[in-house]
Amino acid sequence: MVRLTGGPGGPAAVRLRAAPAGLLLVVAAAAWVWLVTRWGGMPAMPGTMGLGVAAFLAAWTLMMTAMMLPATTPVAALYARTITAHRASRMVVFTVGYLLVWAVAGLPAYALAVGLGRAAHLPSAAGTAVAAAVFAIGGVYQLTPLKDRCLARCRSPIGLMLRYTSYPGASRDLRAGAHHGAFCLGCCWSLMLLLAAFGVMNLWAMVALAAVITAEKLAPAGHLVARTVGIASLALAVAVFWFPALAPGLTGGDMTGM
Repeated sequence: MVRLTGGPGGPAAVRLRAAPAGLLLVVAAAAWVWLVTRWGGMPAMPGTMGLGVAAFLAAWTLMMTAMMLPATTPVAALYARTITAHRASRMVVFTVGYLLVWAVAGLPAYALAVGLGRAAHLPSAAGTAVAAAVFAIGGVYQLTPLKDRCLARCRSPIGLMLRYTSYPGASRDLRAGAHHGAFCLGCCWSLMLLLAAFGVMNLWAMVALAAVITAEKLAPAGHLVARTVGIASLALAVAVFWFPALAPGLTGGDMTGM
C-alpha cells in the first residue's frame, strides 16, 4: 500500500494523483501537436495515404498516443498509487506497455488500410457498399456484451489494480500497461475502424473519436455514449448510400483533414 502524508485528501495525495495524469496529458499533447503540424490541412485520403508499413506504424502509434492517453489518465493515477519507489520511471514503463499494444494493432490496421484503399478505387457503388459495411460492423460491436465488458473494465479498474499488484518481478509495469492496453483495444477497436471510412489521417475524425473515447470511459453516462455511437454508426451505414461523402476514406469525398 502507498502511504500518503496529510490524509487522503492532503497535498501528497493530490500530487500523487496529478503526476501520472500530467505525464500522460503532456505526451498526448505533444502527439497532437505533431499530428496537426504534419497532417493539418491535408484532405482525407483513402488507404495508407502512400505511407509504407514503417511510416504508417509510426504515424499510427502517434495517433493512438494522442487519442487514447487522455482517457487513460485515471487508470494511470490509480496504478501510480500502487507504486512505492521510482514512480516516474515505472509509470513511463507502464505507458510504454500500454502503447505497445496499440503499436502492434497498427499491423492489422495497415493491412486493412491497404485493402480498403484498393476498394476506394473500385466503382463508386462498390466503395459505398464497403463504407456501409465498415459503419455497420463498428456500430454492431458497440452494442455487444463484449464491448460492455471491456468498457466496464476501463471505467472501473479497481479489480485490475489487484491483479497488477500480484505481478512479480521487474516486468510488472510493462505487463500491467499491456494488459490494460488490451482491454482498451477490445473496447475501442470498433471506433478506430471508423477511421477507415473517414480517412485514417482525417484529423477532424480523430478529434471527434478521441472525444467519444474519453466520454465513454470517463463520463457518468459512458455506457449510454457507447450505445448512442453504435446506433449512429448503423444510421451512417444506411445514410452513406445517399451521401457517399460521409465516408471520404472510401468514396473519395471532399472532407478535409482539418
